[in-house]
Amino acid sequence: MPEAYERYLVPVLFRPFAEDLTARAAALRPGRILELAAGTGVLTSELLAAAPSAEVTATDLNEAMVGFGSSRAPGALWRQADAQRLPFPDGGFDLVVCQFGVMFFPDRVAAFSEVRRVLAAGGRFLFNTWGPIAAHAFDDAVQAGLERAFPDDPPRFLPTVPHGYADPALVAADLVAAGFVVEEERELTLEGRAASAADVATGFLTGTPVRGAFEERGGGPAARAIIIEEATARLGPGPVVAPMTAYVFTGAA
Repeated sequence: MPEAYERYLVPVLFRPFAEDLTARAAALRPGRILELAAGTGVLTSELLAAAPSAEVTATDLNEAMVGFGSSRAPGALWRQADAQRLPFPDGGFDLVVCQFGVMFFPDRVAAFSEVRRVLAAGGRFLFNTWGPIAAHAFDDAVQAGLERAFPDDPPRFLPTVPHGYADPALVAADLVAAGFVVEEERELTLEGRAASAADVATGFLTGTPVRGAFEERGGGPAARAIIIEEATARLGPGPVVAPMTAYVFTGAA
């Protein structure tokens, strides 16, 4: 899964926002950075390049992602870690960053409280979360394909998890409940560029939890073809450029 995720999805969906988060992080001039839900290391690599004097610790809950990411961004210290039980001392970091990971935390206030604990006084928590699925052309097209392929029981991972924390008022309230001051909240729409809609659909079907839901429903070549056909009908043939909306937050400790 990490290989498919890196090949098909990272350049299209995640690198544009990694570049944005990195610019915001570098402007804070942190000395000690902790990254949560680092995945295959797209943000990690950008941080290492933009803040070469900083000490970067990258973490992920998934061992496979940690192994893959450490090979892609070896300049960081990589560790497996649960965001709700961080294995680090109080006040050990100037900046905690997380790209599209907070949606996966079972208890977000608990995770944010852990982030607050490991931040030094005056530290910052910088992260993003996807907006509604309708505001993300790639994900919306793939979800439409899934609903066409499995009309009686379509997989709901995309709208309920990646796009399930799309209320900025709720995100801000969770930050405040964890002891943060919401310093900045911004809606941001960037463009993703893919070689084809088929590549994006393949990435979701092989490199994300959509894969398990697809296989549980007996998905095979025919279902895959339907999903690709629907995504292509919505996004267009050949190279695709499409908008993606997210929210970016900065919390001050």
